[in-house]
Amino acid sequence: MTHRVAVLVLNHFSTLDLGVPGQVFWGAETATGERLYEVVTCSPGGRPVRCAAGYSVVPDHDLDVLDTADTVVVPGIVAGRALTDGTVTGEVREALRGRPRVMSICTGAFVLAAAGLLDGRPATTHWRKASRFAALFPRVRLDPDVLYVDDGDVLTSAGVAAGIDLCLHVVRRDHGSEVANRLARRCVTPPWREGGQAQYVERPLPDTGDNGTAATRTWMLGRLDADLPLEALAEHARMSVRTFTRRFREETGMSPARWLARQRVEHARLLLETTDLPVEEVARCSGFGTSVSLRQHLRAAVGVAPLAYRHTFRRAAPRG
Repeated sequence: MTHRVAVLVLNHFSTLDLGVPGQVFWGAETATGERLYEVVTCSPGGRPVRCAAGYSVVPDHDLDVLDTADTVVVPGIVAGRALTDGTVTGEVREALRGRPRVMSICTGAFVLAAAGLLDGRPATTHWRKASRFAALFPRVRLDPDVLYVDDGDVLTSAGVAAGIDLCLHVVRRDHGSEVANRLARRCVTPPWREGGQAQYVERPLPDTGDNGTAATRTWMLGRLDADLPLEALAEHARMSVRTFTRRFREETGMSPARWLARQRVEHARLLLETTDLPVEEVARCSGFGTSVSLRQHLRAAVGVAPLAYRHTFRRAAPRG
């Protein structure tokens, strides 16, 4: 059955945020071209809603359509009471409660928090609004450094383009990396981005010229099954270990070890989905060495063991 996504749009909505769910979820297909999601749009009373760019849209539905939705998405807003005093109307608050899965893009997190959905939970929002968010909603465990937060039935993204990252993550969570990677290619965007939004926060950074770590990251991706100590990475980049570590974090928002572990997990997920390789061989090919290490890393990343992941996301594929 097709999964229904309902986008709840409010006045002062962010134009890109409104378009992202429709573009990404609408484009998700099986290998045979069957659509996996249906996207509908609604507003309070089905009334026209206006954006800061000087035009209005008229959604096809009022809030009653949320009762038919499997996932509700709230795009960001650039003005309104959720941003100014941390409140929403009773109609919006009640409409958001009790839904199977709720997502926000950018400052849409203000709407979720104002509706009480984020109390005691981890969340993120645009880095420029993080201090305002923390002041209005002290009960929310705000993490302003990440691109998105997945807390099970409630998910939030950082600013603007991070909504694409979150939607791709949801597709990957629902249908596996093969579907999500194919969708990312259709959207002409990376399947996942390195680091968090900390790398986009305005701060003075040294000019790295041609001496960055991108070439070494590409080199690492071709050797995920090999031992890659920090000293070898720094040597490849022709830097000291200290300089390499600093440059790497500036460019990706994370340490070399964390970045490498993430790439290895993603490679292991792809192998589990698309090959019949034994778990021990998947662990070796992805650089974890043993099935125990793979199990620990995969469980930390997605919450399940390798065999359970393969059972959930297995796709027909030739051995190897």
